[in-house]
Amino acid sequence: MNFLAHIFLSGDDEEVMIGNFIADAVKRKDYLGYSDGIVKGVLLHRRIDAFTDSHVVVGQSKQRLRPKYRKYAGVIVDMYYDHFLSKYWENYSEVPLSQFVDYAYGVFQSRINCLPSRIQLMLPHMIEFDWLTNYAHLEGIMGALSGLSRMTKYESGMEYAVSDLKQDYHGCRQFAMLCVLFIYTLMLIRIMKLWVSRNPRGTSTNDGMAREWVL
Repeated sequence: MNFLAHIFLSGDDEEVMIGNFIADAVKRKDYLGYSDGIVKGVLLHRRIDAFTDSHVVVGQSKQRLRPKYRKYAGVIVDMYYDHFLSKYWENYSEVPLSQFVDYAYGVFQSRINCLPSRIQLMLPHMIEFDWLTNYAHLEGIMGALSGLSRMTKYESGMEYAVSDLKQDYHGCRQFAMLCVLFIYTLMLIRIMKLWVSRNPRGTSTNDGMAREWVL
């Protein structure tokens, strides 16, 4: 659910951006019904998630939150990382955050009919409350987590997760771990952006293409 990071590393290809944005709502091989560019975005998203989810710091971060938030711990950790990316955006992009976010919202609105139904329902709330820009503020993270919490099938308690982040802000060990992963993730972002820009567009959506993007 770290939307900002995934959108950021999509490069200049709008279809890759869409695929990267919707990937969490696309089940297994359902991506094969999309265009080549969106397929690339979905598979890129999964590759990034596989990389970060296997990192020990992510596991420790999730483990700390899991007793309280159970299966939603991973979603919350993702939101924490987007907070730091948004807050320190100017260190990693020459394009102002507001300009980048407005562009991304426009791309998603222009292709809303191809978005999964869950994303179609979420997008108006994301734009109305400007989640991506407001991730830089704790109030913005709280609003985004509250919005996601309303969409879950079971009670998640995600709307209360900002209190845990506030504790981490005051020098506790877990906050240090979050910062380390944040830096590590940004290194990955730069590498993956270069990879996307150099990787040629595929001409098919078969398993061979999937392996090219996932391995």
